[in-house]
Amino acid sequence: MKKLIALDLDGTTLDQNSQITEKTRHVLKRATQDGHTVVIATGRPYRMSENFYRELQLTTPMINFNGALVHLPGKKWSGELETSFNKQIVFDILAEKEKLQLDFVAAENRETFYIDDLNFFDQRLFASEASHENILTQTSLKKDPTSMLIRSQPINVTQVSEQLKAQFGDAVEVNTWGGPNAILEVVAKGIQKAKGLAHLAKALDFKTQDVIAFGDEHNDVEMLDYAGWGVAMQNGTDQAKAVANDVTTKPNSENGLADYLEKYLDL
Repeated sequence: MKKLIALDLDGTTLDQNSQITEKTRHVLKRATQDGHTVVIATGRPYRMSENFYRELQLTTPMINFNGALVHLPGKKWSGELETSFNKQIVFDILAEKEKLQLDFVAAENRETFYIDDLNFFDQRLFASEASHENILTQTSLKKDPTSMLIRSQPINVTQVSEQLKAQFGDAVEVNTWGGPNAILEVVAKGIQKAKGLAHLAKALDFKTQDVIAFGDEHNDVEMLDYAGWGVAMQNGTDQAKAVANDVTTKPNSENGLADYLEKYLDL
């Protein structure tokens, strides 16, 4: 039976240098040649993941913003799904920036992003240059965003997350980025990778039991639980491992995903 293979990027498909290794590229190509369908399911916006999509020579739909955007890159697709939230929430949080002790507030969608303070702009977070046209104001943000990025200091991030959930939890989800960055991501209520993957699986006519998902972090938990076969990375969180059907024997830094998939699919 052919499988739908959903891949998280950071900490999973990508190695410790945020690169796709030659072995991973080879195994995923073999899987595609054998008739399986490989899709990327990432929290990253498309502009920060397009290079990996192209590198793997994928032609399949893609999940970005943790499920808030399901699309077929560069093409019109009847199964496309994009979920935004009210831009007034952005302005409300911006008004409380000092009280919440935030470094920056940014709003983004598929095409672009806006950040309230260019002094905190980090090209690695946005995969783009920034100009005064990217400054976040009530005038510049003309339509509802797909996602928000908010940075605080590590010591404050949990408290800020709880405050935002208490104030806006009926309308949005507040997620914490993994890794060294004290960044919160805000998406519409109910958005998660599992929802995006379920939508994609239905559109591509895959049954849940034929879905394999790989992930390592808190934002992969629902996806690993949803999939017919969820695989957590050896380097993954305890939360991810707890819901997974299996755990790779090697971490992402040692081709853990490729090694597992090669054996699982008998490539």
